[in-house]
Amino acid sequence: MTRIERLTDEALTALLNDTESDRVERKETFKGEVPRKARQAVCAFANDLPGHNVPGVLFIGARDNGEPSGCEITDQLLLALADMKTDGNILPLPVLTVEKRFLKGAEMAVVTVMPSDVPPIKYEGRIWVRTGPRRSIANAQEERILTEKRRYKNLPFDAYPVPTAKTSDLARVIFESEFLPSAFAEDVLAENGRSYEERLASCRMIVSPEDTTPTVVGLLALGKSPQDFLPGAFIQFLKIEGTELPDPVSDEEKMGGALVEMLRRTEEKLRSHNRTTVDIVSQPTHLKSTPYPQVALQQILYNAVLHRTYESTNAPVRVYWFSDRIEIISPGGPYGNVTPENFGKPGVTDYRNPNIADVLKTFGFIQAFGRGIASARREMEKNGNPPIEFEINQTAVACILRAKS
Repeated sequence: MTRIERLTDEALTALLNDTESDRVERKETFKGEVPRKARQAVCAFANDLPGHNVPGVLFIGARDNGEPSGCEITDQLLLALADMKTDGNILPLPVLTVEKRFLKGAEMAVVTVMPSDVPPIKYEGRIWVRTGPRRSIANAQEERILTEKRRYKNLPFDAYPVPTAKTSDLARVIFESEFLPSAFAEDVLAENGRSYEERLASCRMIVSPEDTTPTVVGLLALGKSPQDFLPGAFIQFLKIEGTELPDPVSDEEKMGGALVEMLRRTEEKLRSHNRTTVDIVSQPTHLKSTPYPQVALQQILYNAVLHRTYESTNAPVRVYWFSDRIEIISPGGPYGNVTPENFGKPGVTDYRNPNIADVLKTFGFIQAFGRGIASARREMEKNGNPPIEFEINQTAVACILRAKS
């Protein structure tokens, strides 16, 4: 995982003064078209086409000549800048920090963006790059260069090749008819010159156009039978008529297949047991009620599949539906910046599987990142359920959702 390098005031001032650098972009404010252009800049810095392997910096509150613009740097502005990382428009998720700094006698917002370990990075389905002061959409050759760079990085496990797999193990029709139209803008797809293998490599589904070995994320997203290669990559569902594991099981199913099939089947299973009741006695109007809010179940399920470890384990995600609660257990403890102490707190997130995050966003399961637990908590409260509980250790995270009394 790439870590942020905090630049000194001297280094930032030097970047402000260098008007020809491809590592810097300056904006006077964060209004109008600037939020869109700022995201393009973040995408380009993360792609690091020139191969500097050093941070790119976006300044808010600086004129084109590097002098302060007088823009007020508020907490609201800093939050808006931080949202560029998690609003789901830049995929895979960039590594960046946002700070208020005092430079050249004035306050500026400084967004520091690290080169990505898994280029190419897209903003709204387009790959942005930067060479000198020029920022543009990558052409086919530039996209190939970014894909080639990825082989020399310290990759997350979800981008690892699976040597025993072949491209024939991937469902081409799903890739071309479902994934690509959601992952790339229509005008980018319409361009000629990119082969099937080049498109797979650009989306990290295979290692490269020359080495067509499928990756972990490729098998999970497009695999015809991913569990042949990743035996633990499934969801186990149990409906238990009681409050303890030894109690009788009334429904049991193993949900396998690629991510979309696995999640949709599990959602259907949860929906079938989450029966709505109608009260026609206690109130003048009919009152509908469910034991659990479906949105909360979905968000916790998506989190479990996204944040679990797929490396060196045959353990599935487990969904146990007891008579008084649901337990959703994800293999692998907290990762990166997330600890047992800060788990679930607003703004605290990290990604063991950034490419799986990209896939879930592309297929529409996730709209924005870092908000799933907060959304689930809110829905549980609205539905009258007790607060969500978490049991966390180094090998698993268990989420407990209790039925309303």
